[in-house]
Amino acid sequence: MSTAFAAAPRTNIEFANAAGTPLYLDCSIPQGAGPFAAAIIVHGGGWVRGDRHVDVAPLFHPLEEAGIAWFSIDYRLAGDITQFGTAIDDVRNAVLYVKAHASEYRIDPERIALIGESAGGQLAAMAALEPSPGGGVKAVVGIYAPTDLVALATNSAFIPAEIRNALHGTPFESILLARLEQLSPLQNVKSGAPPFLLIHGTADPLVPFKQSRAMCDRLRATGGSCVLYPVEGAGHGIRWWDSQTYKAAMTNWLTTQLK
Repeated sequence: MSTAFAAAPRTNIEFANAAGTPLYLDCSIPQGAGPFAAAIIVHGGGWVRGDRHVDVAPLFHPLEEAGIAWFSIDYRLAGDITQFGTAIDDVRNAVLYVKAHASEYRIDPERIALIGESAGGQLAAMAALEPSPGGGVKAVVGIYAPTDLVALATNSAFIPAEIRNALHGTPFESILLARLEQLSPLQNVKSGAPPFLLIHGTADPLVPFKQSRAMCDRLRATGGSCVLYPVEGAGHGIRWWDSQTYKAAMTNWLTTQLK
């Protein structure tokens, strides 16, 4: 593991403007000339809340120690069901922004990974599986990422109440469920997908561990690469995990994929 620690983070950089909503990122770039591998981090929060500073803070230092630049991004939160899914475009735009400013940030535009935590894992996976032209990434890390939204909508408390209530018993229920299927990474796996590392607590009460197992199975079935890293006995939320071994597993895997 590299000992080239990153410089002080830069904050509040506007990377996109989505229908009048400015979107910001924070970043930290290793010292030296580069070009460095980079990771774009997408926070969780059930699509309706979350923070790029707090929710994914445990990931910053391990990436810095590994000599990987990181960019932690905002995205539009889903205030109502009609906005659900729009944030995928925000992640895509973040990838395009980082690639377009690669020389400024001293990073290699061909060595970029997406890391998504919780709901951010679904967004990162979808942006990687269905990228914008020129917006492909080299690798994806999903941390207890929901990959089958239809199953969550019907069986899990992870889906926020406002979205669940919008689904239940309405004339549009079948339409909305079809939309959730379209936004499920599990249903969008195809040949040529980037390699995935899925990190998941085996005791997660919100996003069942079996979702990551099924996603890995689907990726492998299409000829792709997927590593499933179980965190035994862990629930939902890296800020509350006792085990820290996942950090080394993540950076070791990223170093291999982004070399």
